[in-house]
Amino acid sequence: MGKFDVLVIESDHRRAESVVSALEFLGYRPQRGEDCETVDAATHAWRAVYVGNVRDEIEAERQFAQLGEAANHAMVLMAADSAWLPRLGADKQAETSRIGIIEFPLRYEQLAEALRAPQGPSPRRPELRLVGSSGPMARVNALVRQVAPFDSSVLVLGESGTGKEMVARSIHECSSRRDKPFVAINCGAIPAELLESELFGHEKGAFTGAISTRKGRFELAEGGTLFLDEIGDMSLPMQVKLLRVLQERVFERVGSNRTQRCDVRIIAATHRNLEAAIANGQFREDLYYRLSVFPLEMPALRDHLDDLPELVAEFNQRLSRRGLASVRFSAGAMNALHSYAWPGNVRELYNLVERLSILYPHSEVRVSDLPEKYRGQQIVEEVRGAALLSLMTGHSTMLPEPMAVVSSESLALLPEGGLDLKDHLADIEVGLIRQALDVTGGVVAHAAKLLRMQRTTLVEKLRKYGLQPSLQA
Repeated sequence: MGKFDVLVIESDHRRAESVVSALEFLGYRPQRGEDCETVDAATHAWRAVYVGNVRDEIEAERQFAQLGEAANHAMVLMAADSAWLPRLGADKQAETSRIGIIEFPLRYEQLAEALRAPQGPSPRRPELRLVGSSGPMARVNALVRQVAPFDSSVLVLGESGTGKEMVARSIHECSSRRDKPFVAINCGAIPAELLESELFGHEKGAFTGAISTRKGRFELAEGGTLFLDEIGDMSLPMQVKLLRVLQERVFERVGSNRTQRCDVRIIAATHRNLEAAIANGQFREDLYYRLSVFPLEMPALRDHLDDLPELVAEFNQRLSRRGLASVRFSAGAMNALHSYAWPGNVRELYNLVERLSILYPHSEVRVSDLPEKYRGQQIVEEVRGAALLSLMTGHSTMLPEPMAVVSSESLALLPEGGLDLKDHLADIEVGLIRQALDVTGGVVAHAAKLLRMQRTTLVEKLRKYGLQPSLQA
């Protein structure tokens, strides 16, 4: 169950039920307690606290103090006839503090308005956490939390596709600059002669094609964070100009003599070895030390494969927000993904999940459904398993020519950690059904004959496994 987000303190059972029902109708998750001592304040993140009648008025203030930090930033809703109201002076403070007055009989509109438009400072947004609970990702999340409160420059290192921009966004969202812009620019994707204009802006007529004045990324990111991706691809002349901005915090637009001050936090990223680039004369050492005050290395996906299920779940959520269907992977398919090297890292995984969500919407993806390069040895295991199934059932299942004769000695060995036999055999069955359908051109009756089963049995299996392409009867 998710965390409760509204706390209801009310000793009047009928009124408590009314408040809880109204909150649930509005989409909140209320937790009810007769007093503050009955509430576990450590495990929930409350957006609001409703306080009605409590049994002991003298103890009310002491009890509310027990909620501690959990309620410090929450909106406080109070019943207009609450005996606690005068004690807090809320009748005088309601216009300027985060206290709302609720009258009974309760109206949905009144409650919704009180929760939607509170007065005073808004609560802090939750931190943007990088997906993954493995050791490498736990360390990255810890480093993000450590460096976020400070304005120190951060250099994010790692292979392409590891999520370096997500790290930069996480640092920004956890910092005091989170309400200001986050501006990203890929230094390697912009021609060297245009990068200066992109970063610092230009005046009208500064060069051919400059038909109007334009702000650069430094101006657009004022007060916030500027993310310089692929900083290792920046030309040496441009590195000199960037170094000056980092040292003096000033710049000029292209075609202008007016110096402008800037207040931005710099986060840079690269997949290159900058120390080697320095040795080769391709990167300035002084700029490197300016950027790498706090280096942070993103692990390659192959180094935190335990996070695959969490990443797939996260990507399914993102795709569903785009209107695509979710997919799930069988144990065999997930084992195949664990065995893959992932040269494209998390970006490659996201692209694969998106592709499969289009091909197999709302279905379970099995090894045979994966693109060939992701199958590895798992497809071989399916073939060996097919022979095992044939031996177990006593049927001489027809296999493609290279697989027609398989001895018991060549069957797959049981993995050291064991396996889910039911799921493994289901993977095998789906693989053989697909092969039979391919061989027979999708004619179900012919495929059933190859598989030595009734046509109706095969149709049921097609429904069971979600295999419902346009097949011929």
